[in-house]
Amino acid sequence: MSDISGAGGADSAREGPPSSDPEAAQQDLKLFRSLRNHRNYRLLMPAQGVSSIGAWMQMTAQDWLVLDLTHGSGAAVGITAGLQILPALLFSLYGSVLADRYPKRRILMVSQAVMGTLALVLGLLTVTGTVTVWNVYALAFGLGLTVTLDTPARMAFTFEVVGPRDVSNAIGLNNALFNTTMILGPAVAGVLIAAVGTGPVFLINAVSFGAMELGLYLMREDELHVREPVRRTKGQLRAGLRYVRERRDLVMLMTVMLLVSAFGMNFAVTDALMSRQVFHTGASSFGVVTAMMAVGGLVGSLFSARRRQPSIRDMLVAAAAFGALVTASGLMPAYWAFAAMQLPTGMAMMTFTTAAYSITQLSAPEEMRGRVMGLYLLVITGSSLIGYPLVGWLAETFGPRSTLVIGGLASLASVVGTLVFMTPVATGLLARGTTPRA
Repeated sequence: MSDISGAGGADSAREGPPSSDPEAAQQDLKLFRSLRNHRNYRLLMPAQGVSSIGAWMQMTAQDWLVLDLTHGSGAAVGITAGLQILPALLFSLYGSVLADRYPKRRILMVSQAVMGTLALVLGLLTVTGTVTVWNVYALAFGLGLTVTLDTPARMAFTFEVVGPRDVSNAIGLNNALFNTTMILGPAVAGVLIAAVGTGPVFLINAVSFGAMELGLYLMREDELHVREPVRRTKGQLRAGLRYVRERRDLVMLMTVMLLVSAFGMNFAVTDALMSRQVFHTGASSFGVVTAMMAVGGLVGSLFSARRRQPSIRDMLVAAAAFGALVTASGLMPAYWAFAAMQLPTGMAMMTFTTAAYSITQLSAPEEMRGRVMGLYLLVITGSSLIGYPLVGWLAETFGPRSTLVIGGLASLASVVGTLVFMTPVATGLLARGTTPRA
């Protein structure tokens, strides 16, 4: 691959503020403008869709395989998930340093190849009947390690593909794609597991990584918004942490993201508890609740993609709306009312997370973007590790309804508390209503 930094000279013109021309401003509001404006994104988005469906298929088949191997051990499924998450907690910041140090497209090509190989090994072990639960544990940990390299680079790569004008649109479309594949992937996996077993599902996922490799290979380097990668020096990780610490707007954003995610975004647990213990419904009804949340997330993603670049004010309003809706969900008297509430809740959640993601991307300078996004990823991972045990304890102590009400109110309180604690910077950002920039 030729030198990816060759496009840097043209970036100063590309990375300016959006045009004040009315026609250009109207184009900024087009829902699919990233696809229309950027050939590289037209290659990336369908490739991500194929790969994401494969990843959801593998997650579903992997849980099913572990249950088969352990004769229904839920603890073994939890261990597998934990081994996949643990590397992100331990090493994501180091992966983010590499994302700043090396060309991101090259990193993605390597990481996608490694993940495809891991899926291939698991598939071959399964179809030959030689797989053990320890094999699954080891491969899950290997996948988690590779994700720590892949995710910071992939998050920052979106900016390189579409540039500053369309990055919020691309993130919204990516989230819409994610919600769609989250519905399709497990459904396809369920059909295939019933028809041919888990092994072929892993092999199909291995093949799906070829779509990403092909899309990345076919991209035009001179159309990427990149600069020279950061040279290797001592203290780069500390420099990234120090940069975020000194940016009080980013500290406020990540604090809100951590607290709202930890207290309010635990639907894998809360929806199941509400469906089963409060409304006494079965698996199909739980599936309806999950689908309503996914549809709401899809609508919220498309709404975010349709808008211009979000501001801190947009993010905080969406976070407050999300907290209020989660609280209201916990108070719903009947199953169908609870299920219906998941639609606006999903919309608010995705509007909030898309705004936070876009602002973080736009706020970070090019030479720090990988490290800033790595810290953002660490915040997301840390919120899950805090939130799930907390939800379990609250549910056992106060009941499922109280878990939602407490989580929603805590999300609201975290927004208000963060604003009060950071009054000077919050006042300035809210008054301007603009996206902070480096």
